[in-house]
Amino acid sequence: MNLASLYSGGKDSTFALYKALKEGHQISCLITILPDRDDSLFFHYPNAYCTLYQAECLELPMISTKARCQGKEQELDALEQALTEAKQTFAIDGIVTGGLASKFQQENFQEICHKFELQYYSPSWGVDQTQYMHELLANNFVIMIVGVSAAGLDERWLGRILNSSALNELETLSKKHGFSIAFEGGEAETFVLDCPTFKKKIEVKDAKKHWDGVRGYFEIFSIETINK
Repeated sequence: MNLASLYSGGKDSTFALYKALKEGHQISCLITILPDRDDSLFFHYPNAYCTLYQAECLELPMISTKARCQGKEQELDALEQALTEAKQTFAIDGIVTGGLASKFQQENFQEICHKFELQYYSPSWGVDQTQYMHELLANNFVIMIVGVSAAGLDERWLGRILNSSALNELETLSKKHGFSIAFEGGEAETFVLDCPTFKKKIEVKDAKKHWDGVRGYFEIFSIETINK
């Protein structure tokens, strides 16, 4: 299929794109929705503008649309606007998303796809989340944590790169505090710096941690793309 990738820059959408390409699908463009608040119902907020650099690394065109987060309808209107452009410009057959277990997100996206006569493809849906996290590392995904909002995840995790040691620690914390190890409930947000589908890799040059004692995010100010 000729697909658009619903792309946040995080691990799940990047891995879904990677799997779609491995399975022989064509990715014609990225679609990034830029929410105006961090409590978006559907879309990734921290450092969303940085997907421009990931698009450069993927060598793919991007459609980006701002979303006013005043309710479900306003957010989905932004997605419909982007899908209209993607159909007109790239003649897409469907979208690929990185959803793992959110039925709310899946049902709403499927409804929009039906409206636009598009296929909905979510290759990671229903995976074992612990195995999935190990699969990301096994496939050489370089993942930075850029937001945390769950008990057990403190300021030390902001800007941290996931490796085997960090993942082992996450497994222990997720069992103790009851959060999803793959952050499917929004417990943390991620940003991919490198993966097999990137033609270049990303280096964060300047950033700042924001922490309110309970939750926080890692704000990226400057990025450089580097030849691999």
